Amino acid sequence: MRRLTEQEIEQLKSQHCRAHDWSLIEVAEPFHAEYIEEVTFSGKVRIGRLEKEYTLPGGLAVHSGLYRATVHNCEFGDNVHIYNVHNYMANYRVGDDTCIENVNSIVVDGTSTFGNGVRVPVMNEGGGREIPIFDHLSAHLAYFLTLYRHRPQMIERLTEMIDAYAETQRSDMGYIGKNVRIINCGSLKNVRIGDCAQVTGASVLKNGSLNSNEQAPIKIGSGVKCNDFIICSGVSITDSTLVSKCFIGQGCEMGKHYSALESLFFSNCQGFHGEATAIFAGPYTVTHHKSTLLIAGMFSFLNAGSGSNQSNHMYKLGPIHQGVAERGAKTTSDSYLLWPAKVGAFTLVMGRHTKHSDTSALPFSYLIENATESYIVPAVNLRSVGTIRDAQKWPKRDNRKDPNKLDLINYNLLSPYTIQKMYHGQEVLRDIMHLSGEGTEVYSYQNCKIRNSSLRKGIELYNIGIKKFLGNSLISRLSKTEWHNLDDLRRALRPDSQVGLGEWVDCSGLLAPKSEISRLLDDIQSGSLTSLEEAQQRHVEMYTNYYSYEWTWAADKLEQVWGKKVDEVEVADIVRTIEAWKEAVVGLDKLVYEDAKKEFSMNARTGFGADGNDEQSIRDFENVRGKFESNSFVLAVLEHIRKKSELGDSMLARVKSI
Repeated sequence: MRRLTEQEIEQLKSQHCRAHDWSLIEVAEPFHAEYIEEVTFSGKVRIGRLEKEYTLPGGLAVHSGLYRATVHNCEFGDNVHIYNVHNYMANYRVGDDTCIENVNSIVVDGTSTFGNGVRVPVMNEGGGREIPIFDHLSAHLAYFLTLYRHRPQMIERLTEMIDAYAETQRSDMGYIGKNVRIINCGSLKNVRIGDCAQVTGASVLKNGSLNSNEQAPIKIGSGVKCNDFIICSGVSITDSTLVSKCFIGQGCEMGKHYSALESLFFSNCQGFHGEATAIFAGPYTVTHHKSTLLIAGMFSFLNAGSGSNQSNHMYKLGPIHQGVAERGAKTTSDSYLLWPAKVGAFTLVMGRHTKHSDTSALPFSYLIENATESYIVPAVNLRSVGTIRDAQKWPKRDNRKDPNKLDLINYNLLSPYTIQKMYHGQEVLRDIMHLSGEGTEVYSYQNCKIRNSSLRKGIELYNIGIKKFLGNSLISRLSKTEWHNLDDLRRALRPDSQVGLGEWVDCSGLLAPKSEISRLLDDIQSGSLTSLEEAQQRHVEMYTNYYSYEWTWAADKLEQVWGKKVDEVEVADIVRTIEAWKEAVVGLDKLVYEDAKKEFSMNARTGFGADGNDEQSIRDFENVRGKFESNSFVLAVLEHIRKKSELGDSMLARVKSI
């Protein structure tokens, strides 16, 4: 960098440029003064080389340079194109090859942490669960900060770490990265923008960070207003969406006038048309409808139907109530939940529910309104085609391109977390039947009703799910190890460690033994773990060791089934378990197959074949929806039955051979 020569200053003046002090301007060599026109300079300004030509959409060629702008205390990298800054640009470093056109102002005023450290009053609008957001917030860390308020010293330690990180980001200079496009925007104030971001037509961006990078660019579209925010890599926010006091995780999409206030959204969430207030949206929380409101709740892997909403205000002490929908919950059109309430994992909610039910002990259920009463149909979602489709589609819909993934997501439908709930669910249902009598027609549980037939069927379905999981885990273990005789087999079945026994928790996508979570939080509280990087590394360890932990848990359950330790297991015990697994897998798949068949029934054809007879209706249906026998999902179910049957037969033959 060097100062301008007198000749260059005169040329710039002839091109209608002005400066409060020309000596404060430095330029790179070689310098081309002809590419700076109608610019007013103030404070220290550094300008890189201006040698590149850009081709805009439509084929228009423009040269890098500074045109029609007022710049104060700015540093520009090589080949930037700054054109038509209506007000002024102040206190920014701009990376190479960045294009800024037709903006009102881009300013850092005073010092800023660019959204880091902003408090988000998640779940409880009345306060008490404020989460400090920062660039590297994961769903798991946020889970602890939100729900573990019974450990105030641990919360204080974590908050101090985040605040310390926020202070390292404090600066009186903003940053706009390389290859950024900022076109036709309003006001950008105290905003940091990473490489390759595209900001087109945004109205207001204030106090936040766009953590874009080359692998996972961020896209901000027309009319968007964001205040007090952290937006992670690979995010798309378009169509006049409003964001205020929010963390938006990797791969999220928002658009079509969505409104998000004081909420946390983690990986691959989607928000369109509707609104969210004070929610903890764990991975894959999805809402696509105008009339849908998510408020004061914790969700993950949620699909919210049109008109779904909740109430957190009972007109007494204000909007202080909250609710939880555990992973995989679904709400149908026009469903309603009055908080406080808790919805069990993979449960379908239909109708209006105002009696503060808690179905967390009964996963994979239906929660149905019937004449103002809430009815539970336990375990029926285990055989639902929709549940299986969801489990298959989530990994395929991972939008994250960033190699550094903040959220560590376990997609397993059956895991120690859900199977422990099935064990408990069986106990709950048996206790209800024992206390109220086997002949009772309708049982009461947690402000809900359960029909006798549903209760009995639920116990049976949970038993099938348990057998399927234990067999899955056993066969997976045997498939990954070498063994040639009974002693080898017993050694192969020995757990790698004792970690995994006891209760498991779902930390918003990360499935882990509660013992490991407690150990992590104890280390944070005691001060032996002192950095956010260490905490994330512990999350990575839990995620990486999942299948080892799972086997420890499953082996303990299998020992209870066998009535003997792993070191005492016989071939006959293994054979019985695999045969039970095969029966459970094939049986559930057949139930799913029958559920899928409903989508091709005569009722499903209603509305097809207008102005024709039944034969035309059938042909119209088949031309639009295809035939049941050739449906891709149906074929996948049949293929799954075939493969699992072959796997079971193969493993049985191998075990029996010893």
